[in-house]
Amino acid sequence: MTCILQLGPLSERFNRTLAAEHEVLPIWQADAEALLAEHAQRIEVVVTSARFGCSAALIERLPRLRAICSFGVGYDPIDVAAARTRGIPVSNTPDVLNDCVADLAFGLLIDCARQMSRADRFVRDGNWGRAQLPLGHRVSGKRLGILGLGRIGAAIARRSSGFEMQVRYHNRRPLAGCDYAYEASLHELARWSDFLIVACPGGENTRNLVDRPVMDALGSQGVLINVSRGSVIDEPALVSALQDGRLGGAGLDVYVHEPQVPPALLEMPNVVLLPHIGSATEETRLAMEELLFDNLRSFLERGEMLTAV
Repeated sequence: MTCILQLGPLSERFNRTLAAEHEVLPIWQADAEALLAEHAQRIEVVVTSARFGCSAALIERLPRLRAICSFGVGYDPIDVAAARTRGIPVSNTPDVLNDCVADLAFGLLIDCARQMSRADRFVRDGNWGRAQLPLGHRVSGKRLGILGLGRIGAAIARRSSGFEMQVRYHNRRPLAGCDYAYEASLHELARWSDFLIVACPGGENTRNLVDRPVMDALGSQGVLINVSRGSVIDEPALVSALQDGRLGGAGLDVYVHEPQVPPALLEMPNVVLLPHIGSATEETRLAMEELLFDNLRSFLERGEMLTAV
C-alpha cells in the first residue's frame, strides 16, 4: 500500500475511502514532528487542499515524495516551485467547481445590490412596520467588471447575460476570440464598473492587487465581490473605504487570515460575509473528491496526473 501523508481532514466519506485504499498518516491527529521523524522516509504522496497547502520545508523533509494531490482549484498555498525542482507533480481539482463558485458570486452580487441578507435581519429583528429599510439597487442592465476571466470568471460572465449586463474584464493579457471587452487597466475597469467581481488566482503575483486606488475608482456606489483569495484585496484598505463611504458595499467569501474576519466588517450593514463556501455543495464536493482520487489513481497506475497544475 502507498504511504500517504494527509495534511488535513476532508469529508468523512473521503477520509474513509482514502484510508481503505492506502496507508494514511493523518498529521492533524498526531504530533506532527514525531510523525515525520518516524515516517518521513516512507511517505510517497501528500494529500492536501487549498486550505492546508504544502510548504517547501515539508517537501524537503520527504525524500521519497513522488506526488502532491490537492483538493480545490487554488494551489497558491502549495510551493509548486519547490515540488517542480524535485520533479514532483502537483494536481488540483479544476472545472468541477466552476458553476457553484460562479453561482455564489452572482448570489453575493444580488444580495449586496438588493440587500437580501440585511432585509432578512430587518424582518427577524421585528423592524418591519416600525422602521424603513433603505432602498437597494437594480442589477439588470448594470456594468459588471470581472478581474480574472478564467474558467470561473467566464462562468460568472455567462450568468450576467440573464440580467442583460454589460461585461468587461481585466487579465494580464487579452483573451483571443473573447466576446467581452478587455480593459488593460484594472483601475479603469473599476472606474467603469458598477460591480467588480474578483475571480483571479491568489499568490504573490496578485497580492493586494485590489488596493485603495482601485476601490476609490469603483466608488461610493460600487460593489466589490471576492470569490478568489483574500490576499488579492488589500483588506485594511477595504475596511477604510467602506468606513469612509468611498466604497458602496462588498460581498466576501474569502479573507486574508481565515477564519478570522476583520471585526469592523461584522458591524457593516452594506457588507455580506460568507465562510468560504464557494464550492460547498454536495454535488461539487463529491466531484472534487472523485477528481482527486482519479488523479491519485492515475499517477500510481500510469505515472500521470489528469489535472496537473
